[in-house]
Amino acid sequence: MAATNHALLSPSAAHRWLNCPPSAKLAAQVPGKTSVAAEEGTAAHALAEHKLKRLLRRRSNRPVSSYDTDTMEECTDDYVSFVQEKLEEAKAESKDPKIFVEQHLNLSPAVPDGFGTADCLIVSDKHLWVIDFKYGTGVLVEAENNPQLMIYALGAMSALGQLYPFDTVSLCIFQPRRENVSCWDISRKDLEEWGNKVLKPKAALAFSGGGSFTPGSWCEFCPIAPKCRARAIKQLQIAKYDFKLPPVLKDEEIANLLAELPDFVSWANQVLSYATEAAIHHGKHWPGFKVVAGRAVRKYKDQDAVIKAATAAGYTDIFDKKLIPLTAMEKLMGKDNFKTILGTLIVKPAGKPTLVPESDKRPPINTDDVKKEFTEE
Repeated sequence: MAATNHALLSPSAAHRWLNCPPSAKLAAQVPGKTSVAAEEGTAAHALAEHKLKRLLRRRSNRPVSSYDTDTMEECTDDYVSFVQEKLEEAKAESKDPKIFVEQHLNLSPAVPDGFGTADCLIVSDKHLWVIDFKYGTGVLVEAENNPQLMIYALGAMSALGQLYPFDTVSLCIFQPRRENVSCWDISRKDLEEWGNKVLKPKAALAFSGGGSFTPGSWCEFCPIAPKCRARAIKQLQIAKYDFKLPPVLKDEEIANLLAELPDFVSWANQVLSYATEAAIHHGKHWPGFKVVAGRAVRKYKDQDAVIKAATAAGYTDIFDKKLIPLTAMEKLMGKDNFKTILGTLIVKPAGKPTLVPESDKRPPINTDDVKKEFTEE
């Protein structure tokens, strides 16, 4: 498993401190918090590590976790299969490739006091693979220009580069619950150039606490985001617009707002979450606000007792019966049987039309067809 203590300049937060150097030292002063998603991710990584080690005939005891599910079993199996595919590619290129699982890396040659743990490294005479397992579903993670993986690759090059004269580095993200497998190649020369020209100076600046606070998409998981003045100033610029009827705003203004709104909404929610937690758990009083009980819905206090009382009174039609979810059905039958038995009975309707930036990789849809679908009786 990955180390539990973190470097000041953690590779997993590199996207943030490379773009906003002074955030690193301030974020380090905020007590660490855990979450269900984080604990679930840790459990998935531990299980993936165990399965990969067993595949490689290395000692490992299967971890036990309350987060174990059929989905986690399937996702970690798929991850191991993906790593196995890359290992076979390495064997085709080299007689004796090496694979490292949960490999601790010294990153200090490029990042002051830097260290980290790569999920999987595969190295051959011609090729280095850096593979990262992402169990989360919230943010789609791409391999291209991914600073976390690029830093890991530089650490691996520092440790293994003299033994293996590889010239190609492949960065791979395996994110099964987002159906995302992303790989990107960079030459050893270009990676070293990025390390020297971009990473080293920015890391030195962040380590010293220098630089300017620069808000952006990297703010999402920053511990100081709710209280960051630079981010507040940027987001409040959006609020200067007088939101009247759309014709009052020019098309260019609306387009600019569309690009900024997701970050604005995220920031507003973070501020609200911070203020709410401070009021409920730390007794903070915000002028003009108070803590009240939210709306609640009725629920059964004891389902067994309800069943007993209702049936004793002569009511028997008290249960809902419905099909199990598709994923559970496929798991029950197995993929081959599922396809044979139910393949022609499964449909995947078109998703709800969504407005996204042009940089989104999904192809555009014909909006005329959408209008017909929603207007035809």
